[in-house]
Amino acid sequence: MLSYRYPLIAREGAMWIVLLAVIAGVLQYLFGWLATPLWLAAIVGLFLYRDPARRVPAAPLGVVCPVDGEVGAVEEVDCPYLQQPAVRILLRNMFFDVHSVHSPMEGKLLQEWFSSAGDSRGHAQWIQSDEGDDIVLVMATRLKMLRPRCYAQPGERIGQGQRCGYLHFGGVVEVWVPSKTRIAVKPGDRVVAGSDIIANLVHEKGAVSAATQETA
Repeated sequence: MLSYRYPLIAREGAMWIVLLAVIAGVLQYLFGWLATPLWLAAIVGLFLYRDPARRVPAAPLGVVCPVDGEVGAVEEVDCPYLQQPAVRILLRNMFFDVHSVHSPMEGKLLQEWFSSAGDSRGHAQWIQSDEGDDIVLVMATRLKMLRPRCYAQPGERIGQGQRCGYLHFGGVVEVWVPSKTRIAVKPGDRVVAGSDIIANLVHEKGAVSAATQETA
């Protein structure tokens, strides 16, 4: 199981912020006000790499939002990774949002797919719950030269809402859930990673599909 303590500043940017502060301190000592741009850069870095702790709701069947941002689309289509009907929830993580990625549910990471050159689908991970629910989490950064950071490896267990990756400067995240999942968000909604429920898994028979809910 992954473990991560929240230091309020993401570890992915902490080294660069410290480096900026040290250089700014030296310039401040030697040249005074000339260090101002670096101090400002360090402050901006503190904001961009903020990483607040999140309280995961007590919802065993809830699919937790993986990133801060806005819901871009909710559509019922065939999952290209598992080759089965699914609901695709697209989330846009913007430049000024918190960029940490959280696991949508508790389970075991079974497989992952890495994007190739020219492939915009990003890095995908297949998570399966103990009850057999399959969810695919797809991460793609806005800057293609910066790949998403993914810390869970195939064969490892991951907790619901647990921090499991990072998107430098934002990007697009897709959550592929089973077709009979009850969707709790709609396009245009603002969501918070690790806290908001974007869908609820359904185990009983006669579940209403996402398409049916949308037209109801």
